[in-house]
Amino acid sequence: MIVKTRAIVFSTVKYAEADLIATCYTESDGIKNYMLRNILKSKKSAVKPSFFQPLTQLEIVANHKNKGTLEYLKEVRISSPYKSLHTDVHKATLAVFLAEILKSSIREEQANSDLFGYLKNALDFLDSTDKISNFHIRFLLDLSQFLGFYPDADQDQWTVFNLMEGKFEISKSDMYSMEGEVVENLKSFFNKNFDDVSSIKLTRTERNNLLGLIISYFQLHVQGFKNPKSLPVLQQIFK
Repeated sequence: MIVKTRAIVFSTVKYAEADLIATCYTESDGIKNYMLRNILKSKKSAVKPSFFQPLTQLEIVANHKNKGTLEYLKEVRISSPYKSLHTDVHKATLAVFLAEILKSSIREEQANSDLFGYLKNALDFLDSTDKISNFHIRFLLDLSQFLGFYPDADQDQWTVFNLMEGKFEISKSDMYSMEGEVVENLKSFFNKNFDDVSSIKLTRTERNNLLGLIISYFQLHVQGFKNPKSLPVLQQIFK
């Protein structure tokens, strides 16, 4: 079936000498893997390897057989050209990290227009803003909501957060119960949008500890979740 849809690139893997396999999140069909034949050698092709950098937004025409195998692209163009996402070193590092998280978390081959719309708007915001040091924390919390395990903040006056249960407790109940500064910092991100979180003041250590807690939270709630390889680099780029 020939499909015209928007797509967001999650990753590419080199295949053979000149091919790439691209994993994309499509508006029409969720996750799709595309074989890009000879893209690394062909100089005349209108489809360039640069189109498939992490989190690039595309408009594609594809042949979807929907049999769980590799699909093929017929036409590709960049739908929302970025001004800084791939050229600013901080944003580019953040893009690689978020793309890893998304690939590890989203696997459904089905449409989710709300999630796709959120990702597009979030990436457009990231491209346009200079205040990005807390962006990924808010992004991951938002993503957990779409995936169905956003923290239950009804009792956030309590000081203990249980990673397995996803809720606050009066006191520690098991090995998944966390407390202290990192939990208080988590609370500060609730009920805030991307603009708001830029005003939250965290040291590098505080931010990294909070990010570590959220990644642990994802590991408990997303089957097969992999620790992002880009995490050590990300932890170094924000002061």
